[in-house]
Order: sequence, then structure tokens, then C-alpha cells
Amino acid sequence: MTRTTPSPERARLAASLRDLRARTGLSMVGLAERTAFSKSSWERYLNGKSVPPRDAVRELCRLASEPEGRCLALWEIAESEWSGRAAPAPAPARRTKTAQRTDAAAEAPSTDPEPVPPEASAPASQADTRAGNRGAAVAVLASVCAVVVGGVAITLFLVLGQDAPRSSSSASPSASATGPRCRGAACEGRNPMDMKCGVGPQTLASYRTASGAMLELRDSRTCGTSWARMWGTRIGDRLEVTADGRPRSAEVKDEADAAAYVYTPMTTTRSGTVVRACFRPAPGGESDGESDGESDGKGECFEGRVR
Repeated sequence: MTRTTPSPERARLAASLRDLRARTGLSMVGLAERTAFSKSSWERYLNGKSVPPRDAVRELCRLASEPEGRCLALWEIAESEWSGRAAPAPAPARRTKTAQRTDAAAEAPSTDPEPVPPEASAPASQADTRAGNRGAAVAVLASVCAVVVGGVAITLFLVLGQDAPRSSSSASPSASATGPRCRGAACEGRNPMDMKCGVGPQTLASYRTASGAMLELRDSRTCGTSWARMWGTRIGDRLEVTADGRPRSAEVKDEADAAAYVYTPMTTTRSGTVVRACFRPAPGGESDGESDGESDGKGECFEGRVR
């Protein structure tokens, strides 16, 4: 099944897959030769026209030497939207009065619920009973919807490394709910994921260290900041980024960090700024392998220019 216009969920997944494909340097034909999926299938996946199988996402991550956690989380969101599993729960069907009374009794906090008036009771009592039944049904539906929406919000947090967007009481969401939480100097020294500056950034430069760690210089013109990230690291590895302001650094502190992305705090930049990142391996973590940058005697450094 193919849909012409990608949903936001599929568009995010497709953009991530295109970034991975560019990193591999493979053409569509090359992807088809190295995976179990055809050239036409990859064209659909990378254009967001259809959601790829989970195995296709994993194979592309493997070819790009990319940790698969983030991409699989994006895939889960896109696949849920595609298959309809993320749709709100349908309203419950109308039930007989006997079933409604049973539901109302089950929802009541007391173990001895108040008896339901008989059918021959006054019209006012019947109206009160029906209103109570409707309230119980609404409460059940609200709890179901809360579980569904909460699950999607948690998945978004894992995917983007930031809080899921909060709903607003007004018809139009505020900028703070949908966009970055800071700009310019207000972002200095802050985490790019927490401040939502890590959504759709530019990659200024990429680098592979002698120990095999992968590094990237990232930039957000919306926030007016740059930062660096690393993965494939070891406990004790450090990464420092410097631009016009003070250096900002991050360290791999435990196994959880070593298995994921680690970001430096942001530093304020503008068009034309040269951003420099230096990797300091953990003691005993140096390697005799080759790297594609320069060494300053204390670590491996590389640069990128803000466009």
C-alpha cells in the first residue's frame, strides 16, 4: 500500500533514512545489492511513500555504522500511524440498561453501591441514573485514550531525546510548545535535546577517530547554536567543542552513554563561524588505527564552518 503525501511521522523516518544512505555513499542500486530489498523498494522507503520493514531499517543502520535505537523508535511511530494502531480508541457501543447498571456499579468506589431505582420510578430518577451511566462510560473512554496518548508521548521522548510536545488549551499551540525553547545567548551551555534545538539540525562535519568512535559537528540556525555529538565510544572518552565562546565538553560516564549518543552543551554561533571539536580518548583507549583528522598532542580534532 502506497500513499502519495507522507505523514509527519513517515517524513521524519524517511529523512533519517536518507541521511543514513548518504553516509554509506551507496546508490539505490548499491543498497539493493547489499540488502534483501529492491531498488524500487528503497526509493519508496527513502521518499516516505511507504513504511519500510523493520529489517530494512536495521540493515541500513548496519551499513552506516549507526546505533539502531533512534531509527527503530522513529520506525515504530511511523508504522503505528501507517497501520492505524495509533488511532484513538472507538467510542463504546450502546448497551442495554442492565449492562449499563453493571458498569456503573463496577466504577463506584464503594463496595456497596447505591441500588439502581426500578423502572417504575419517577422520570427524574431515571434521568439521574442515565446521566451516571454516561459519566462512567466517559471515564472509561478517557482512561483508554490517556494510555494511548501517553504511550505515543513516551516514544517521542525516546526518539528525539527531548520532551514530547505538550498540548495547549488554546486552538493554536504556542511557540514554546512546538519550537525551540531557547535562541542565541539563552542557549549557551544548554543541552540541545532538552532545548529542542536538535530537531532537523545541519551536520557541519563528520569524523571517525583512531579508536573507532564516530563524531559529528551539528548546527541549528533556528537556535543560532552549534554542538558536537559522539557514539561508538568507551567509558571515559571526552569530546570538547569550541567556537567564539568558552569550550563546552561532554564525557562518556557509563555503559548507557557508551551505547547511545552523547552530546556536548551548545555554544552560540552565526554564519561563517568556525567550530572546532577535539576528542580525548579514555586512558588506555588509544588505538594504532588511522583517523581522518589532526592531532593537537592531546586528542584528535576537526573543524566545520557554519553556513
